[in-house]
Amino acid sequence: MRSVRQQGSPVSPRTTLWHSAVEFLLTFVLLFGVVTIVRWVIGPSALARAIPHIHLQLLIIGTAVGLLLTGLILSPLGRASGGHMNPAISLAMWRFGVFPAAGLLPYTAAQLAGSVLGARAAGTVWGSPAARPPVSYAVLQPAVGWATGQLFATETLSMFVIVLIIGLVLSVPRLAGTVPWIVGLLIGGAIALLGTASGGSENPARQLGPAIASGQTRFLWAYLLAPMLAAVLAAAARQAIHPAGRQAGTPADR
Repeated sequence: MRSVRQQGSPVSPRTTLWHSAVEFLLTFVLLFGVVTIVRWVIGPSALARAIPHIHLQLLIIGTAVGLLLTGLILSPLGRASGGHMNPAISLAMWRFGVFPAAGLLPYTAAQLAGSVLGARAAGTVWGSPAARPPVSYAVLQPAVGWATGQLFATETLSMFVIVLIIGLVLSVPRLAGTVPWIVGLLIGGAIALLGTASGGSENPARQLGPAIASGQTRFLWAYLLAPMLAAVLAAAARQAIHPAGRQAGTPADR
């Protein structure tokens, strides 16, 4: 995960559009992968029958999604666009000062569109097992009895921690190259720990496509807005901790 501009060197509109198209493709692959992983780990399969315990299933899903996310960030396309795949990450990178404001809208639109089409494509490939419960296009739902406020607070707090850690690591040049692995670890951990509570989305694009495909949109607004609020708060906290610091980016930036 990296910035998409060098210090003092603005990105051209053509480059921004190209990077946005890359973000669309990356997010498409991410959501296709997420639905596929959930279909085979939780849906009807030999693996699901062999591992019937939900917490162990979530650990497997978190590990697989974390590795997928890290791989996409480290891929040539991920290095080209920054490998955000998450509107909240794009927002945070802008607040960190390493991503141009002009890229926020096209990146966000591309990521959300990639989410919708990626989830739909996975449903087309895997058929009814992906569309029916317990998979339902990998849509997330809070625990039974949870109020929307609990969901919003949990998703905000968890994403706040993730973004703050990313921001602090980016501030240390010798650690910046570890960010893709840290992102995968943190997101995978959130899935494993919060899967039976809030779901551990941490990403508006992670929930939008599955919610639309499955028709389960009751809590969608919380999953969309909580990570964005967390990104703003975490960026402000990072600035308060290191008010004079400059983000280092990853090795691809330098």
